[in-house]
Amino acid sequence: MNGAVPLPLDLAELTFTASGDSRVRRSVLPSGVRILSEQVPGARSATIGYWVAVGSRDELPATYGSTHFLEHLLFKGTTHRSALDIAVSFDEVGGEHNAMTAKEYTCYYAKVQDRDLPMAVDVLSDMLTSSIIDATEFENERGVILEELAMADDDPGDVTSERFFEAVLGDHPLGRPIGGSPETIQAATHDSVWNHYRANYRARDLVITVAGAVDHDELVAGVEQALAAAGWDLAVEAAPVERRDATHDVIERGSPLVVVQRPIEQANILLGVSGIPAADDRRSTMAVLNSVLGGGMSSRLFQEIREKRGLAYSVYSFSPSYSDAGLFGLYAGCSPAKAAQVTELLLAEFLRMGEGGVTDDEMRRAVGQLSGASALALEDSDTRMSRLGRSEITLGEFSDLDESLRRLALVTPEDVRELAVELASRPLSIAAVGTVDAATFDGLIDEPVSA
Repeated sequence: MNGAVPLPLDLAELTFTASGDSRVRRSVLPSGVRILSEQVPGARSATIGYWVAVGSRDELPATYGSTHFLEHLLFKGTTHRSALDIAVSFDEVGGEHNAMTAKEYTCYYAKVQDRDLPMAVDVLSDMLTSSIIDATEFENERGVILEELAMADDDPGDVTSERFFEAVLGDHPLGRPIGGSPETIQAATHDSVWNHYRANYRARDLVITVAGAVDHDELVAGVEQALAAAGWDLAVEAAPVERRDATHDVIERGSPLVVVQRPIEQANILLGVSGIPAADDRRSTMAVLNSVLGGGMSSRLFQEIREKRGLAYSVYSFSPSYSDAGLFGLYAGCSPAKAAQVTELLLAEFLRMGEGGVTDDEMRRAVGQLSGASALALEDSDTRMSRLGRSEITLGEFSDLDESLRRLALVTPEDVRELAVELASRPLSIAAVGTVDAATFDGLIDEPVSA
């Protein structure tokens, strides 16, 4: 494979060999269903995912949390299986199954032995197409989700993260919590979630990805049979749903500072700015920047704040990206008495990336870390399955390990410095949870707002 492979929506069949001699195949059915597989030599298991490109950002104000609510409900029974039947199907073969709701997609997935892949196709297809969303189960699951939100609210790290997204992204749909709020979950109606299900779980929305021990032709035949048995008319032609616009959206900062006071032992601090979209040509540069600043034990943040000064146990940076936006954040958990000092150090190291750039040794370590981590991650079929899904839904192209390493090797210290300068020029936000207040962060940002 030489370079990234485009994944045009109007191409019915595509086959190529990726690094490690894995065979990638993609079929777009006339109904719009997209099926991608990566056959890995020597694998004895497979991970399968059913993706719908609908996430929390796609909800209307009256339905916040519906995507996550629906994810729960699809495990509660279909016209053919009870919730127990679904659970037993995977438990009795030693398989794993679960789901995740993200800001831009929802994925239902399972990992099984190769011989049990047809079962996984049958059960997941049934869940996606034939959920009954029973009214009683709806009310039961409302209580489960409220408990899940309460659990997250008890975790200061989760609270800091949610407040940070809101502070950086403001009114942008990506700034909303994935699970909604207790108020929106209490207000959710059976009809609103049912309508959300019927509007977004259609053939043209569905992407199925499998990695590991998989025969593509058998997979496609099994999917077609399962979807037809569910009553989907696969003879009706439809183009796959269009991918999201990848134009970098303008981000209006929500708040420079958000403080949530909690009587806990540590102050949880997140500092950062808006980042870059997932398909930005500088994503390899961002990966190097993140690695140097806070991506490991040799990173600047870890060395300066933990190793040299002993001010924190957990300290790192991160750079989530989405179709049209992203974030860049720096985290530390520390004693409330040290919160101001630690925040100053976080900010100083962030700014130093642009002022002084990175050294050749730092570049070498970062590229080595990212290269090794990428190779090790691909030992797991879960990672390969997810890579197929993100490639199809968000990026519109597939990059194998060799291509990823090639792009990393092209990053220069000047590329990293220029991106750091750009990021540092953007409005800064701080979110903090703990025994701190707005005065703790005086002089670090403009126009503080406490909550």
